[in-house]
Amino acid sequence: MAVKSSFVLFSSSIPIITSYSPRCSKLKPPRGKITAFSCSDLRYDDDDDKQKAPMKRSHGESFCCICGRRRFIEGATATSTALAMFPICPSNASNLHSDDYMSVLNKVHPPRSDWYEEFYASVLDKGMDSYEAEIADYKLQLFSNLKGKAQKVLEIGIGTGPNLKYYAGEADVQVFGMDPNRKMEKYAQAAAEAAGLPLTNFEFLQAVGEAIPLSDASVDAVVGTLVLCSVKDVDMTLKEVKRVLRPGGIYLFVEHVAAKDGTVLRFMQNVLDPLQQTVADGCHLTRETGMKISEAGFSGVELNKAFLSSAFFINPQVYGIACK
Repeated sequence: MAVKSSFVLFSSSIPIITSYSPRCSKLKPPRGKITAFSCSDLRYDDDDDKQKAPMKRSHGESFCCICGRRRFIEGATATSTALAMFPICPSNASNLHSDDYMSVLNKVHPPRSDWYEEFYASVLDKGMDSYEAEIADYKLQLFSNLKGKAQKVLEIGIGTGPNLKYYAGEADVQVFGMDPNRKMEKYAQAAAEAAGLPLTNFEFLQAVGEAIPLSDASVDAVVGTLVLCSVKDVDMTLKEVKRVLRPGGIYLFVEHVAAKDGTVLRFMQNVLDPLQQTVADGCHLTRETGMKISEAGFSGVELNKAFLSSAFFINPQVYGIACK
């Protein structure tokens, strides 16, 4: 679920946290070009005239962006080692039994040809350099909050593992990298080794976000960047994220969202959305992902908004922390 590509239309950015506790701390954007707003001030990514839910919408500037990386992190089948460490139990969120995970994976992410999966993985591995360079400062500050505070981390839509270098360098960290594309595994393993994470502490799970093959309250943190744009069911994926988080655990996210209604960017997103879903493995340009996260039932959410020059039609982006 976490796949990037040079021919796709979107990207993201990220925040910082001051402490790892059941309560969310304030996020401080590292650059002036990010407009921050707290959970209580969360706004929609639409225009100000629409009446939706008990929340306010955001005044997003518009900018062109290319959604370069999308997460294949939908639902799941786990590898045998991972299952031994975290036995699969029926999901409270989805009521699945262990032998159902493969069927969910195949339904959400139907099997593709090996050559296509390998091609997509190789494109993501090399095609996101400019995007990753632009958000490096944000990611560095965001993921530094995991170091020494989260021993078990699940990254949904891990793709080729570009985030691992920010949080996986400590010997006591156990990382579960989840993605429906099995060809991502070798790239993610290489990224783990480059980050200083022993492969004995890294487990690749072939799965999707709608059916995460880990036990309830089994991880300290969940990481997801550019993932919810392409899952089949955003609400179910967020329920699964909450389910596997321990009490007080945190969900770190970066997602692109729909531009403000009435803007040229939103018009272009509406026009290009069908094409984007085709060439970017289901990525949607017009989802209200920030609103979805805020209404998912977390105890606290901190959201920030950013516009990236390297992310054309996949602006604006929201990033932040949600606490269970």
